[in-house]
Amino acid sequence: MAPSKTARVGIIGGTGLGDALVALGGEAVHVETPFGSPSAPPIIAHWEGVDVAYLSRHGAGHRLNPSNIPYRANIWALKQLGVSEIIASGATGSLREDIEPGHLVLCDQVIDKTFRRASTFFDEGIVAHMEFADPFCPNLRTLLTAAGKRVSTTIHHAGTYVCMEGPQFSSRAESNMHRQWGGDLIGMTCMPEAKLAREAELCYALIALPTDYDCWRPVDPSRGPDDLLPEILANLRRATDNAIALIREALKLMKGPPTPCKCHDALKLAIWSDKKHIDPQVRKRLDPLIGRYLTDNDGTMM
Repeated sequence: MAPSKTARVGIIGGTGLGDALVALGGEAVHVETPFGSPSAPPIIAHWEGVDVAYLSRHGAGHRLNPSNIPYRANIWALKQLGVSEIIASGATGSLREDIEPGHLVLCDQVIDKTFRRASTFFDEGIVAHMEFADPFCPNLRTLLTAAGKRVSTTIHHAGTYVCMEGPQFSSRAESNMHRQWGGDLIGMTCMPEAKLAREAELCYALIALPTDYDCWRPVDPSRGPDDLLPEILANLRRATDNAIALIREALKLMKGPPTPCKCHDALKLAIWSDKKHIDPQVRKRLDPLIGRYLTDNDGTMM
């Protein structure tokens, strides 16, 4: 059954931003998915003239570690709510001297090092191979870039996000290797989220929130561990405030109808299975994603 409430824009909040968005208020809605429950009930609200659905990635009280987040249920829930564009956030470590804690980064590339997570909706009875050369929607990134001119914080308009499995942080050797690979940020949550959003034909952009430098950068020996954690938390709060300001300005630019985007037709050439051999139960389960591609010319199911 389709939810009675709908939203155009999904906002996925990671560490820090998730709690901040929930505090803004709205109506929590229950959404059933074939992949279980989302991390938390999405919250529908009207923000800056746009109907939005907030979703806290780690759940209430930050209970879900990165490997245990129900990514498929989260993306499916937003799709069911009518979302066409997702703005996600995520706390990260910086791999570059010029990307300072408290800055924002509009990521344009990703390196996926995860290995414990279900990364596709098409894992049984159907094969789909999705184009993913540009992991983050160029149109949505352009809009966020325009919105960034209206906020008073440093925004980097490109960056490669290395997504590791976690929950442990990198070794120093790994951190240096990630820099050699061309990584700019290290985090644990944008994969498979971005892949699933593409499979669901949703525009998806990521605002990375650097909270500290990763361990490649030597720590001031005069400072102890008790000094570092408060500093990281302060950087997170500052980055969260900056991200909320950016999202507010972005929503002000989204009051018209959604911009046509190739993300919305991403499955058009991706389904490789012979439609006649797809099990009816698979068709039924994935109908919100594939239904429009499994009809013949007169609109009947093949």
